[in-house]
Amino acid sequence: MTKKEGVLKIQDFFGINSICARNIFAFADKSNLLEDAGRIIKERPKPFVKWVGGKRQLLRQFKELGLYPPENFNPNKATYFEPFVGGGAVFFDLFPQKAVLFDLNSELITTYNVIKNDVENLIKSLRRHKHNKKYFLKMRAKNPKRFSGLNIASRFIYLNRTGFNGLYRVNRSGEFNVPFGSYNNPLICDEENLRKINNVLQKVDVFCDDYKKVVNMTKKGDFIYLDPPYYPINGTSNFTSYTSNNFLKKEQEELKDVFVELHKRECFVMLSNSDTPFINKLYSGLGRKIKVRKIKANRMINSNSKKRGKINEVLIINY
Repeated sequence: MTKKEGVLKIQDFFGINSICARNIFAFADKSNLLEDAGRIIKERPKPFVKWVGGKRQLLRQFKELGLYPPENFNPNKATYFEPFVGGGAVFFDLFPQKAVLFDLNSELITTYNVIKNDVENLIKSLRRHKHNKKYFLKMRAKNPKRFSGLNIASRFIYLNRTGFNGLYRVNRSGEFNVPFGSYNNPLICDEENLRKINNVLQKVDVFCDDYKKVVNMTKKGDFIYLDPPYYPINGTSNFTSYTSNNFLKKEQEELKDVFVELHKRECFVMLSNSDTPFINKLYSGLGRKIKVRKIKANRMINSNSKKRGKINEVLIINY
């Protein structure tokens, strides 16, 4: 059996993307391919935080529509970049051998790096948290700038797992302001998954920085996924507060320029955003290779329950 045949066999049998299948084939026992591949797939990590706007719900749709991953991306030679990493759903799904992840949310990036470098002490810290409203409000009120990296990560995961709807939101002062969630028994410390993430991150660079740095880091053939704060659908849906910085019209226009620059470098680029006239116009007419595709997503965050449900989003690709 050739490598190509083996990768296709894994991909078709398990219904996974081609990049993940290639990586699994490299590590699997070729004499017992499917059984060993199944073992490796079970050991794949998943995102350690619940993240509003996370892409786990859309991954299968991406793949079924032929929008992801780029057919000609070679994970053995090129690198995967995710500059707005958030919960990292696409990274964990792709399971690439070489990756660079970054984000402007310093607490999030600190947490990734603590998982990478000090996971056992993080697990011990997470076990000590309590699940009640009084304790939650006490932890929420603390200033993480006074904490060690370990305690920042422990607080970050605890608040994410016990806050309302897994929402991460800060005010203009950068203070976490999500209310207590009404969960009976939230999984605050997922030891097994944290150890799996620790293993995967050993060959991954994770740092806190602006997404624009990706322009100077990439080369021809690299794959970049851009998942910025979405442009608001209307005047009341402006949720951009994953950090204390706004991401509105000017910032979206700057992001488009970065997309175009990456395209010129012959990188593979995929970008998610809201389906609005502004975003559609922004990315139209950029050349026949840059396509704007519509996909369906579930909107779960809205004060009016009647406005929750399926909505359109756009996926912009250059391949």
